[in-house]
Amino acid sequence: MVLKRAGYKTARGLLALCVACLVGSSLVWAMGSRVPAVGTAAEDFRLGDLEGKQQSLSQYRGKIVLVNFWATWCKPCTTEMPAMQTTYDQLRDKGFVVLAVNELEDDAKVREHIAQYGHTFPVLLDRDNKVANQFGVFGLPVSVFIDETGVVREYIKGGLLTEQVILAAVARIQKADAPRAAALQ
Repeated sequence: MVLKRAGYKTARGLLALCVACLVGSSLVWAMGSRVPAVGTAAEDFRLGDLEGKQQSLSQYRGKIVLVNFWATWCKPCTTEMPAMQTTYDQLRDKGFVVLAVNELEDDAKVREHIAQYGHTFPVLLDRDNKVANQFGVFGLPVSVFIDETGVVREYIKGGLLTEQVILAAVARIQKADAPRAAALQ
């Protein structure tokens, strides 16, 4: 009888531990599932760039910002970067900036990739994935267009950014069209 009670207590303890672990892990994973609502203010963030300088989203207020979450191992991410570079070169003097937020990779690997392809837009390092979680990033690439006042205007998950897609999004933001969300496939 005593052994039976001890077994029940152990089983209940293990069950309680499993429930606690599941609840705790779902809270961590849930942080990455909260996509910012189109039409709401983007939450500010601070990240270091490849030169070690801290940059924040708010320092680009007054510009249209493309925040692009990427990694060197992500083929669609690296495929869309030349289009981002071309539109950045075309529009940076007209109030457009690209912030390429790299997720969880080694600085040297990121630096080597950026140098190899000659990208000149700011590259920020999200070493602990905090900003990706803040923007609901689950899977790559993810692109978020933010207007001059800091409001999320478009959220694009997956797909491939082309020059035309970027130019069209910027034009819609400049015309202050109604916000929209998109999923490219």
